[in-house]
Amino acid sequence: MPVLSVTGLSKRYGSVEAVRDVTFAVEPREIVGLLGPNGAGKTTTINMVLGVLEPSVGSVVIEGADLATHRAQALARTNFAAVYSSLPGNLTVYQNLRVFGLIYAVRNLRARIEESLSEFDLLRFRDVKCGVLSSGEQTRVALAKAMLNRPHLLLLDEPTASLDPSMAKDIRKRIRAFADNGGSGVLWTSHNMYEVEEVCDRVLFISKGRILLEGDPRKLPGENGAKTLEELFIALARESLAPEPT
Repeated sequence: MPVLSVTGLSKRYGSVEAVRDVTFAVEPREIVGLLGPNGAGKTTTINMVLGVLEPSVGSVVIEGADLATHRAQALARTNFAAVYSSLPGNLTVYQNLRVFGLIYAVRNLRARIEESLSEFDLLRFRDVKCGVLSSGEQTRVALAKAMLNRPHLLLLDEPTASLDPSMAKDIRKRIRAFADNGGSGVLWTSHNMYEVEEVCDRVLFISKGRILLEGDPRKLPGENGAKTLEELFIALARESLAPEPT
């Protein structure tokens, strides 16, 4: 069973169709990259998977549970991190992890928090309020929160954007191991094509709300006349900026 199945997903705002008939799946132990220029529909898609936005048409099924009819079951083993979604700044790192651990009913929560603090190099920030941390430190806290309940579906929107290269490499390694060892699926958006090639098993190129290409990020460039994934991304991004024929 796929960890995530998205079928015929669309989102309209009046006459504007932000996402158009998007269909894809994420399998256990698979990291899928959702790629595209700003405004392509990536974040809208993720927000529909999270239940933050209601689709105009289509379905989201998480481990066999339809999000529209079994929301609590579908979201129970899902988690999320994004650079634009900061944790409460007036709470300390420990307090944030405890609050979210209680929300997700994490077993042996105290021990799991200690494990997460160590894993993401946050022990020295345990009693520091999140609002005074650097952007990179806040990103690590958000990732610790996102993996606290060992989700079966992990959604990551630009998770390493504010990290230095060394920390970003370490985080990529941890997320890859998380997927491989725990059987979880990951949906990952990024503008860093080097990162995508290193981490993702499969990528979906989305433009103007539609999936244009899908495949292995290491093979797609050659299959589409490009030398690198970045070159292919730029070509598709430029194509997406061209006006549609009337």
